Amino acid sequence: MSKVLVIGAGGVGSVAVHKMAQNRDIFSDITLASRTLSKCDAIARSVQERTGVTITTRQIDADDVEATTALLREVKPRLVVNLALPYQDLAIMDACLAAGVDYMDTANYEPREEARFEYKWQWDYHERFKQAGLTALLGSGFDPGVTSVFAMWLKKHRLKTIRLLDILDCNGGDHGQPFATNFNPEINIREVTAPARHWEDGQFVETPAMAVKQRFDFAEVGEKTMYMMYHEELESLARHVPELERARFWMTFGDEYIKHLTVLQNVGMTRIDPVLYEGKEIIPLQFLKAVLPEPSSLGATTKGKTNIGDIATGETLDGSGEKTFYIRNICDHEKAYEETGNQAVSYTTGVPAMIGAAMLLTGTWDGDGVFNMEEFDPDPFMDMLNTQGLPWEVLELPAPLSF
Repeated sequence: MSKVLVIGAGGVGSVAVHKMAQNRDIFSDITLASRTLSKCDAIARSVQERTGVTITTRQIDADDVEATTALLREVKPRLVVNLALPYQDLAIMDACLAAGVDYMDTANYEPREEARFEYKWQWDYHERFKQAGLTALLGSGFDPGVTSVFAMWLKKHRLKTIRLLDILDCNGGDHGQPFATNFNPEINIREVTAPARHWEDGQFVETPAMAVKQRFDFAEVGEKTMYMMYHEELESLARHVPELERARFWMTFGDEYIKHLTVLQNVGMTRIDPVLYEGKEIIPLQFLKAVLPEPSSLGATTKGKTNIGDIATGETLDGSGEKTFYIRNICDHEKAYEETGNQAVSYTTGVPAMIGAAMLLTGTWDGDGVFNMEEFDPDPFMDMLNTQGLPWEVLELPAPLSF
């Protein structure tokens, strides 16, 4: 029996359990838990209607290590799939260690009080998981996740070394809202407003947030403005691809998004430090999250496509010199909604979460300790992307990116 406990009932959690229910040969028993039981129950009803599979739902505060440990001991899953907030990663890892359960997530830990995206805290758990004979797989979403697997597939099948790497994330979808985020608003805005960092010549180089931008023509989406940002896969790729001379992450944003975000920053609504309001401390960004549209509600109105991939330049395996390859996935918002009731941003994270879980439950990926996606064979993961709704393609480009 491959029993799994999924924590988190947002759009990504919804996609993940829908896809798990479609793969009953791997996921024989699914429990979905969240702080808000009604969200879990709504997802369970959708899974039942779409797949005929019944999943169990539970209420849990994942910040409470003792309560989470007790739930794990009661449910007895082989794997915990953490799709909750990144603030909760360490608490859930502690519960997994206490209950003797393997762990997986899609985003690295960050402290609530500071927008710091680092793997250090989770990498520090390596020896504890190793001694316990447990596996922790970090970052099995799309970016991070698939983008790292894309790079390692290129290293295995096309390039002996990767000298230059650019990760390009384009959401060409339109949800019809003047301002909304396609995943958790609090996490999205913390990422976007943090200083940009990219890897170059053996160190991270920092630039002001949203200060570096380029135009790029994305297949099936069109020409968009993309901004250089920091994203956590740069840290793990720099560690596991030591020959990297430069690695950058780019994400597209529309003019309306930038305009609204600029105003919100200027009036202090993106602050993550508490302010006193009517005798109570509130965090402005958390209040803003409460009044913005719930990302999982955007699926019905979102049209268009996402286009996410890697452009890598390096020495070829066959010794024919240096070449540049572009490996990417294009996902349709409306098709994602038709299948799972969620838009493509949730779909492109939830499907890789299911595939990462499948890699662990089937023993295809195995090891004691804490691991990033780059440390395992990319081929079986890439094969499942093709069969589970995220087909990919690889093209040879005539030259490296010129910017």
